[in-house]
Amino acid sequence: MKIQERTGAGAGRFAGPAQPSVGDRLPTAPRERKPALAALAVLLILLGALGATTLVLQAGNRIEVVKITADIPAGSSVNSSNVTSVMVADDDSIHYVKWSQLASLEKLKARNTIPEGAVAVGEMFGSGSTLAAGKAVVGLSLKEGQYPAGLKMGDVVAAYRVSSNGSSTGGSSGSSSASSSSSSSGGGSPIVGRATVSYVPDGKNSGDLVGSTNFAVTLTVNSDEAAALAQAAATGSVALVRVPGNGN
Repeated sequence: MKIQERTGAGAGRFAGPAQPSVGDRLPTAPRERKPALAALAVLLILLGALGATTLVLQAGNRIEVVKITADIPAGSSVNSSNVTSVMVADDDSIHYVKWSQLASLEKLKARNTIPEGAVAVGEMFGSGSTLAAGKAVVGLSLKEGQYPAGLKMGDVVAAYRVSSNGSSTGGSSGSSSASSSSSSSGGGSPIVGRATVSYVPDGKNSGDLVGSTNFAVTLTVNSDEAAALAQAAATGSVALVRVPGNGN
């Protein structure tokens, strides 16, 4: 009897506090709902989907148009050396010149100077004369050495009278002397102080060459300077010098 009592007393002594059963859990505070954040997340998802859809639609509605790669002076035309193709988003409010219309565009003239990098639109070109009032166009046939290397459309040049080394006709030694004195009396003043190069050969068309070595260069000058320049050009006694400035 005593042994059993001691055993029972010892068992009661080491018994710990009562533990909850495995199936019971401690109570937790209810989660705070944030409907505003949920609505914002939904809105952002919708905006992202809309933006992606717009980009896909724009990417699928692009057209190939003409882009200017070199300055085109007023009165000049586009050609294979001063344009390229570029893809843009189609917009009915902008009258783009499509790349497929390049052949027709080459027959038109620039209404004003078109800068490099511009995308061609219909309003930039016209079929009629585009010369401003008080301007004239003069064609020159120049030999090598009578024009600077790398001359291109849009350059500004000065035209000087130079001595012609060609053979003279008749007994015109007197007139040759007079011409020489007239040239020297000019004091080196240019025939045309500022002219804009309207056209230079691109080396691809045989029609750009006059004879075997001469180049057909076209200048836009003031009307009152055109006659003197044309006379000098007719005798081959004109040379061009590039000067600073932009065409006007």
